[in-house]
Amino acid sequence: MNANGNIQITYPDGRVEELPSGIRASEIAQAISPRFEQQLVAARVNDEVVDLATRLTEDSKIVFIKAVDPAAHEILLHSTSHIMAQAVKRLYPEVKVTIGPAIENGFYYDFDIDQPFTDDQLSAIEAEMKQIVDEDLPVERLELSRAEAVKRFEAMNESYKVEIISGLPEGDVISVYKQGEFSDLCRGPHIPSTKRAGAFKLLSVAGAYWRGNENNRMLSRIYGTAFPDKKSLKKYLHLLEEAKKRDHRRLGKELGWFSFHNDAPANAFFHAKGTTVYNSILDYVRESNTDHLYEEVNTPLIMSADMWKQSGHYDNYRENMYFTKVDDRDFAVKPMNCPGHTLIYGDEPRSYRDLPIKMSEFGRVHRHEKSGVTHGLFRVRTFVQDDAHVFCTENQIQAEVGDILDQVYEVYATFGFESVHVELSTKPEKSIGSQEVWNKAEGALESVLKSRKIDYQLNPGDGAFYGPKIDFHIKDSLNRSWQCGTVQLDFSMPERFGLAYTGEDGQDHQPVMIHRAIVGSLDRFMGILMENYAARMPVWLAPVQVKVIPIADRHGEYADSVVKSLRVAGIRVEANLKNDKIGQKIRQAELEKIPYMFIIGDREVANRNVSVRRHGAGDMGSLDLAEVDERILNEIRERTDQKV
Repeated sequence: MNANGNIQITYPDGRVEELPSGIRASEIAQAISPRFEQQLVAARVNDEVVDLATRLTEDSKIVFIKAVDPAAHEILLHSTSHIMAQAVKRLYPEVKVTIGPAIENGFYYDFDIDQPFTDDQLSAIEAEMKQIVDEDLPVERLELSRAEAVKRFEAMNESYKVEIISGLPEGDVISVYKQGEFSDLCRGPHIPSTKRAGAFKLLSVAGAYWRGNENNRMLSRIYGTAFPDKKSLKKYLHLLEEAKKRDHRRLGKELGWFSFHNDAPANAFFHAKGTTVYNSILDYVRESNTDHLYEEVNTPLIMSADMWKQSGHYDNYRENMYFTKVDDRDFAVKPMNCPGHTLIYGDEPRSYRDLPIKMSEFGRVHRHEKSGVTHGLFRVRTFVQDDAHVFCTENQIQAEVGDILDQVYEVYATFGFESVHVELSTKPEKSIGSQEVWNKAEGALESVLKSRKIDYQLNPGDGAFYGPKIDFHIKDSLNRSWQCGTVQLDFSMPERFGLAYTGEDGQDHQPVMIHRAIVGSLDRFMGILMENYAARMPVWLAPVQVKVIPIADRHGEYADSVVKSLRVAGIRVEANLKNDKIGQKIRQAELEKIPYMFIIGDREVANRNVSVRRHGAGDMGSLDLAEVDERILNEIRERTDQKV
């Protein structure tokens, strides 16, 4: 602030303007143009996103955020959740509000109400939300003392809000957002008035325990979504409908690939065809591991609790582990494979000439997930991970992490994923190892990404408890992002297990341990592939690659010879010998999403060829059996997904 009581405002184009201290962000926007200000939902002042009503009292850089800007989406979502809560309170005054956060592409709000909400009530709540939007209620931020905040929400009979306030650290700013008769505890920022809420839709209802604790009261949750305009909302709702059609849980049941049973909650039972898909994924990753010089190992499922204490998992991960007792000793079912690999490394003396040592394992792990978060193949309690660990010298980190990056991109491209988002995650609050070691590890990973000119996003505080990591997110055909692969740099576990190698100087040195997964959980990756392809798997992944369909009984003998020929060639084949009409047989093969159909009638028997149909593409005409066999075998060998 200068002597005149003014501050300097710097705009995105570099222009600097002197304005009175205390001016609101909205007033600056109004001065640019009232029409411009009407397009805004918030502002970024000195890199902090704030309400438009915020007063500026120091020299500031300002960037205005329009409703259509990516940074606005979370603000729209959170603001709309408040509008929904206000609508619910108007329609059901007895309800108590709890929390209503923004989530990816949506929001929810949990309510305490005697009779849980049903989907039939959503249209009435939506109508009331539209009324609140039309009222153009100003959204005001209030900062209160703890006593003032408690008094306000006690007067409103909002006991959950009082509980939240009581749990806030002393000295925290307690902010409340008010719109009309409705007030809610919130950090913000929010839209300046309800009129700027954009387009929204309530999606579904569900139950949820207060604070996620099954010992607490069951609440009624309403999910919704919001976008800046109707066009964006319509596009998203279309993707939701498409996602429902592609839901791997539904497809897995319809196709008979896997099932779930109460006798083993949140554990998949893979049927024969599902196991074929699963093994095809595994076989390819195993082949890729061999190409990248990994040696496959296998470690026990149950190991002593002492070992898990030594590794650090007991202190940092035990709430997700299963324990048992054998011969009066405490044991744990492994949630991860890494400690077992350290034991193998330590079984014999190692020299710098032996490094890097690269171990891979398709290890089954068990992790206790709460029943409320399990979800088909995406979140299960046991799964196989394409795990691997590289033991190397510090000088080899760049080359080995680089090789892993090469493998990641190769594997994803083969499965059809070309868009890969990379994140570098740093030291979490719960961690092992000194700050010096963490700085060294984080710097090493960052150096590899920069040397390879790979764009990445920094994700502070989200590393593994033993080291920083690079995570890889792939985008599927519906533009949804999935985190699959990871590279984690670990200086701590080798120290805890006393691992060493003899250096060129004849002295003992500690190796670096690189943890690595490419697809991660094979179960989850199979679910991702199913939804990406809507279970219309590329030929090399399809459990049945060809369905042979004779038109009549008299064509059965030739059909049988075709089946035998395909099997000898290494093609997965079935024949439909049912006494159904040809149209029914073709429709059935289409429903089963089988890539190729060989139709056999009188002409095919006479010419010793087959009439070929490609799933989703239709007739390819009559082809020589050897010719079409070679085409299919080429798709399998090359792992391509040829379109016709």
